[in-house]
Amino acid sequence: MSVRARTDGICSGRVVAVTGAGRGLGRAHALAFAAEGAKVVVNDLGVALDGAPDAERPADAVVAEIRAAGGDAVAHGADIATGAGAAGLVRTAVETYGRLDTLVSNAGFLRDRMLVNLGEDDWDAVIRVHLRGHFLPLKHAAAYWRAEAGAGRTPVARVVHTSSGAGLLGSVGQGNYSAAKAGIVGLTLVAAAELARYGVQVNAVAPAARTRMTERVFAAAMTAPAAGFDAMAPENVSPLVVWLGSAGSTGVTGRVFEAEGGRITVMEGWRPGPTADRGARWTPAEAGEAARRLLAEAEPPGRVYGA
Repeated sequence: MSVRARTDGICSGRVVAVTGAGRGLGRAHALAFAAEGAKVVVNDLGVALDGAPDAERPADAVVAEIRAAGGDAVAHGADIATGAGAAGLVRTAVETYGRLDTLVSNAGFLRDRMLVNLGEDDWDAVIRVHLRGHFLPLKHAAAYWRAEAGAGRTPVARVVHTSSGAGLLGSVGQGNYSAAKAGIVGLTLVAAAELARYGVQVNAVAPAARTRMTERVFAAAMTAPAAGFDAMAPENVSPLVVWLGSAGSTGVTGRVFEAEGGRITVMEGWRPGPTADRGARWTPAEAGEAARRLLAEAEPPGRVYGA
C-alpha cells in the first residue's frame, strides 16, 4: 500500500468487509479503504482463475500489507457463496471490531465458453460465485443492519456491488458471466429500495481494469503510457468504491457506475422509449409494423462486447 493508513480519512472509524479481496480489484479496494482509515475484513477463499481449489492464502498477504502500512485488518477465508460463510463474514466484522458499516462484494471467477459449448456445471459455478456470492453476504449484512435499526441504532450503512459491462451490454463467450452480472444489477435495485428504511444505501460499480480475469482482454494496455498513468490498473476503480462505501455518499443509492482509468460514468438503464398505444389489441402483423416504426425512432442498443 503506497499510502499509509490515515486516522482522518473519509472512512475513519468505519468497518468494511470486502469479498474476493486477495487479488485484483478486491485487494485494491481493501488497501484503499484501509488507507482512508477503515478497519477491513479481507475475505478471499483462495481459488484459481476458474474457481478450482488453490493452496494460496491471499487474504493473509493483504492483511499483512495493511498492517505494515499502519492499518487494521483481519482475514476471512470462508466461501461467501454459502450461508455459513456469508454469516461468518458479518460475524467476523462484529466480533472483531464491534460493528459492520460497509459491504463490498467483489468475489468471482470465469469459465468462458460460447453458448453451444457452455456446460451446466460451468453455468452453475459462475452464477453461484457471482450472483449467490452477492446475495448471501447482502442478506446477512442486511439482517444485522435491520436489527441495529430496530434497536434504535440506525446505521449509516453502505453496500457496493460489482457488476460489469458484460452485465450491462453482454459479452460474446460469457453468457454465464453476463447473466450473473446483469442479475447483480437487478439485485442492487431491489436492495436499495428495500433497505433504505434501515439506513442502508446500495449501489453497483461496473469496473474495467486489468486483473487475473481480464489480463488477456487488456493485454494491449499492459504497458503504462509515457505520462506514467496506467489506465488499466485496478487501483483506479477503488476511489469511487471507497467514496460509495463512506458516509460522504449520503443520498446516493440504487445507482450503477462505470469506472475505468480516470473516467467515471453514471449508467442509465432501461427506461421507456418510443411508445405506440392503439387502445385495442393488435394483430401480429400490425404489432410488427408498429414495432418497426418504434425501432426507427429509438436509440440503437450498445454494442455487445466481442461482437
